[in-house]
Amino acid sequence: MLNSEIRVLIADDQILVRTGFRMILDSQSDITVVGEAADGAECVELARRLRPDVCLLDIRMPRLDGLEVARLLAGPGVADPVKVVMVTSFDEDGYLNTALRNGAVGFLLKDSAPALLIEAVRAARHGDVLVSPSVTVKLLKQLTRYPARPASTDLAEPPVSERELAVIRQVAVGRTNHEICEELCLSLSTVKTYLGRIHGKLGVRNRVEVAAWAWANGHVG
Repeated sequence: MLNSEIRVLIADDQILVRTGFRMILDSQSDITVVGEAADGAECVELARRLRPDVCLLDIRMPRLDGLEVARLLAGPGVADPVKVVMVTSFDEDGYLNTALRNGAVGFLLKDSAPALLIEAVRAARHGDVLVSPSVTVKLLKQLTRYPARPASTDLAEPPVSERELAVIRQVAVGRTNHEICEELCLSLSTVKTYLGRIHGKLGVRNRVEVAAWAWANGHVG
């Protein structure tokens, strides 16, 4: 069983940003900030020494940028990866795609609400991917992993149920698990069960790919 406390390392070259994030996260009974880094190289050193559960990384930092830090801490081939959430002022397409390829499990803008930052940390601890709703629609429209086909609520391949399709549509417009619970009147455990089934039926690894499938197949617009 996982320890209930989520240990977080914050990396950002702006001290005011680090202080703000620390105040937000330390206000939660289940989250503790265990360290701060002012550049990417310091973050890698601290992460390997402190072994936090989650690292919050700015993208543009001195010495090593956040994307390279993510690759070193969570990328392909890393034996014991750390959960990484990117928090940035920039929403360029390449940043999100590179961050996800480098092992990040979250991508937030710095103007996101404090509640979203908290949820991203909790989601990361459990391996869920959370992307800022403000960039989800813009970026996921451009993901073309799946061949487009006409929208249908009676999918033969894969066999997605009406309720699962409703969850897929919520994911595709950037809803978090808790927001899906409220929108569809479901419990959190039920939403997670649906997502697990959806991952298996679509053959995808995370909610970003679920959303990409929905956009490519015309289930949202």
